[in-house]
Order: sequence, then C-alpha cells, then structure tokens
Amino acid sequence: MKVLIVLTNTTHYGETDDATGLWLGEATEFAAELQKHGIEYDYVSPNGGYVPIDPRSMKYTNEEIMEFYNTDDFKKRALADSLPVEAVDPKDYDAIYFTGGHGVMWDFPNNDTLHKLSLDIYKQGGYVTSVCHGVAGLLNLQDDDGNYLIKDKNITGFTTSEEILAGKKGVVPFLNEHVAKERGAHFQKKRAYSEFAIQDGQLITGQNPFSVKAVAKILIENLQK
Repeated sequence: MKVLIVLTNTTHYGETDDATGLWLGEATEFAAELQKHGIEYDYVSPNGGYVPIDPRSMKYTNEEIMEFYNTDDFKKRALADSLPVEAVDPKDYDAIYFTGGHGVMWDFPNNDTLHKLSLDIYKQGGYVTSVCHGVAGLLNLQDDDGNYLIKDKNITGFTTSEEILAGKKGVVPFLNEHVAKERGAHFQKKRAYSEFAIQDGQLITGQNPFSVKAVAKILIENLQK
C-alpha cells in the first residue's frame, strides 16, 4: 500500500507580499498516521522541489507535529525535494491526498497533470482524498464524459464561514464551498473549526486543519479492508 501526499509550491497570496504555503500539520499529522500503520507514502508538488510552510500554521503546532517536522525525512522528501508531478506513476499508489494551506488555491485547481494523476488513481480503484483547502484539488476533476467528479457526491472542505473567520475571504481567488456547490456537490459542514470528515465512495474529505486525523483514519480503514 502506498499513498501520494500533494503539497503546494505557492509562497504568497496571489500578487500580495503576504506569505502562505503548506499548512504544516495537514502533512505531518496525516503522514504520521500512515507511518503508524506501516503504510508507505511519497510527497509530490506541482513543480517538485521546495515546499514553503504557511507561517500562520506554525502557531497551531503541537509536540507531535513538531517532532515529525524535525525529522530528516520530512525536511528532505517533503520540504526540500518533493517529487514533481510528472515523475509520478499513478500505478504505484492506492490513494492521493491533497493537503491544504491557502497556497493550494493557486496551484492545485488548474494543473492538468495533477488532475490526470488523480483521475488515473481514481480509475484504478484508488481513493481521492483531501483536507481543508486541499479540496481545491478536487473541484475541477472531470470524468471521461466531462462530468465533475464531485457532482452528486457528499464532500467537505474549508467553509466560507471559516474563510471569513480566518480573515482571508477578500484575498483568495475563489471560495471552496461556493465552487463545490456550483459543481453539483452536496457540500457538508459542521461548526467552524470542529473536526469533520466524510466518505462518499472513493472520495474522502475533511473540513479543516482539525480534521486531518479523521481523514487519515477513514482512508486507513479502507486500505486495510
């Protein structure tokens, strides 16, 4: 069993000077859960190489997150030398997981190579999963008939109310909840910043940074069946 963890290369909010990037815990907590269950994983990003960390995410760490962050493996394979999408063979993976952090809203939604990789994993019976803003990686996925993959599916992700509370509604290029509904998804949500993850077939999604382990546990249960 092997899972592909997708990270952002985006360093700033659009044309602003405000720094963004990967929400650290959304990678470390997920990978740590896989590791506990002996499931292998790789890190990939749209461009490969360097992955920036959203500085705001460093305020929401704990001992577990920091311990994983400080490992040589994470620093090298995730942050310094992530795989480029083109170098990845979908046949090697049973699932793909889209991490969040606001940066993903710029480099996940319109990356055709990343979309093809995700769809290939899905078509071979694998799981397409995300947490928080990572749902942006699912919004534009379309099947061979041109139908959105999330159409008529129960999914979740970072909500509009959470975006308002985060103070970023005015700088993001779109609102995940709004676009998901436009694509025909049944967007589910709970109270802002409460843990919530949901599965609908091969799609597994989590609402916010506090939902990482919930997503991981659902995926692991499915992989171990």
